[in-house]
Amino acid sequence: MRELCLDIETTGLDPRSGHRIVEIAVIELVNKVRTGNFFHSYVNPRRDMPREAFNIHGISSEFLHDKPIFDHIANKFLDFIKDAKIVIHNAAFDSKFLNYELKILGLPGLEMSNVIDSLTIARSKFPGSPASLDALCRRFNIDLTKRIKHGALLDTELLCEVYIELMGGAQIGFGFGATKKEAVKITAETEVAESKNILPKRYFPASEDDLKLHQEFVTKHIKGTSWGY
Repeated sequence: MRELCLDIETTGLDPRSGHRIVEIAVIELVNKVRTGNFFHSYVNPRRDMPREAFNIHGISSEFLHDKPIFDHIANKFLDFIKDAKIVIHNAAFDSKFLNYELKILGLPGLEMSNVIDSLTIARSKFPGSPASLDALCRRFNIDLTKRIKHGALLDTELLCEVYIELMGGAQIGFGFGATKKEAVKITAETEVAESKNILPKRYFPASEDDLKLHQEFVTKHIKGTSWGY
């Protein structure tokens, strides 16, 4: 099943007040596994960047002045998200901005029946607990050290990990019953063996009793190169 994790950064809270998208990131999952396919673009909002927004994501007007406007990336964005479920944390916010921009261009907006809100899932699973992306990363021991400021691409990568955990987690390798750390070790050892085109070494030494029984069998039953009884 193809699913897409999506996040945006904006100049403010409401497109009807003149605020615009400044970054879009979408990462592809197939059967809850990242494929390496993604869509990412900064967007020139054709307006100034409020100080409040800059303090959140660190994207300046100067940085965005030579980036494409939304019109120039819209069709590529729609082609990438076609026929997929879209996972968004706080879907109402992101979809509001995306559908506003798409409507201006006369293009189809997001089908909300295809949108999965990970915030809603988190609140259902952990009622009364903090459900921000940061809070969920801490709950699932997902590394946040790179997240100094918000950014659509980094936040989408974190969202992928959070969503997988919310949906039950991913089985790593064949370490059934192993901890995540042990399973990673098993997978790494297997990958090294496969890269050398060999199987992992196995050693099953015979006991003294096994050797004695083997010798008795050979002496009694084997004559030359044929079996005899």
